[in-house]
Amino acid sequence: MALTKVTKSGLADNSVDAAKLVDGTVVAADINDGTITNAKLAGSIANNKLANSSITLNGSALALGGSASVLQFAWQSVVTSNTTMVSGRGYFVNTTSGAITMTLPASPSAGDYVAIKDYAATFQTNSLTIGRNSSNIQGNANDSEITTTRASVVLVYADATKGWLFTNESNVADLQKLEYIAATGGTVSTTGNYKIHLFNSSSNFVVATASNQSHTVDYLVVAGGGGGAGGGGIGGGGGAGGFRTNYPSPDTGGITISAQTYPITVGGGGSGNGYSGNNSPSGNGSNSTFSTITSAGGGGGGTGPNSGDGKGAPGGSGGGENGGHGSGNSANRGTGNTPPVSPPQGNPGGVANDGSPAPLRYAAGGGGGASTAGSNGTGAPRQGGAGGAGTANSITGSSVTYAGGGGGGGPQGGGAASGGGGNGANCTPGSGTTGTANKGGGGGGGGTGTSATGGSGVVILRYKYQN
Repeated sequence: MALTKVTKSGLADNSVDAAKLVDGTVVAADINDGTITNAKLAGSIANNKLANSSITLNGSALALGGSASVLQFAWQSVVTSNTTMVSGRGYFVNTTSGAITMTLPASPSAGDYVAIKDYAATFQTNSLTIGRNSSNIQGNANDSEITTTRASVVLVYADATKGWLFTNESNVADLQKLEYIAATGGTVSTTGNYKIHLFNSSSNFVVATASNQSHTVDYLVVAGGGGGAGGGGIGGGGGAGGFRTNYPSPDTGGITISAQTYPITVGGGGSGNGYSGNNSPSGNGSNSTFSTITSAGGGGGGTGPNSGDGKGAPGGSGGGENGGHGSGNSANRGTGNTPPVSPPQGNPGGVANDGSPAPLRYAAGGGGGASTAGSNGTGAPRQGGAGGAGTANSITGSSVTYAGGGGGGGPQGGGAASGGGGNGANCTPGSGTTGTANKGGGGGGGGTGTSATGGSGVVILRYKYQN
């Protein structure tokens, strides 16, 4: 039979409690809006029974009944100069008159916090630097830089590993400050946005700070040139010192360096070999080095005339063949690019003239240069071969030619030279010209006069130090 519904008058006040209701039997459709007052509710309602069980605080969801710390900032007067910040404070920073550095608190504890706001919308014109004060920022041991207009940021200290973390960011781009290479050593100059370190003698390139970007070091490494040979006006020209460079290259194409000391070796020129030194070539130049780059010293010129084989010595560029034998045999010229590298660091020397009928003496070959091989001696007139051409480079900001071979000696005239190489000589006075210092040129071939030494080398480094 049908059950008669219980009317409201049939229920005593407070007679219906939770124990009288099966879970889920009373739904929203059974209750008229506004009919249940606070007085009718006993105990509490679980958060998960509410349509909105959480609130959003500073961009993060916070469950009802949970707890969170809300940063309270003591905002300071407008800052117009470099300032060391204090935890719990907010700073309006005005960079209208120039860039400002706001330094983070020293020896922070977890939970320390600061806030910064662009007061005059000038951070893009004059940037704000956040000095890390020996703590990391976002896990990096670098200062931060803000260069966007109307930027604001909150930093909270986490721990020694991550340091200060950005929790709230507005109108902020990349916060990592651009760090450039900072180094000492040699003679320092600038050209545009680049710094140049010129080493005319052995020393150290000391890197205090390495870049946090991809910028690297360009280099020019030139070894010492080989000495010119004697031999009655027919000594072979000295080969140029090895020439190695990566300039010009993009900022990502050089040698990546780190904060450390890099020994720099600048090779000296090889000694000349006088008229009496007939049994061996003149002295080779010495190597120049930077990091993984080694340029080989130039080969000494071949000597003569009455003993020895007259061969030029191998090296960065090879020495020229002596004219006392007049073989004209390419096997007697000093080979270049020895030891081999890519691209080649130099070229072979020239050979002596082998004219017919055989004169008493022949003209010697010139030493090899960075760009071309040494020229061969000629027969009429009997003139020494020109030294091989050097190579021009503008790593310093100006074009300079380095690593030219020394000219060969000849009975009727010595060979010419360029790029720091020395000219060859004839029998009288018989003294070849010394290679130019710090250009790595070979010494000129000569005879009875003073021996001609090769020119010393050079190391030049270049890197970006500002935008």
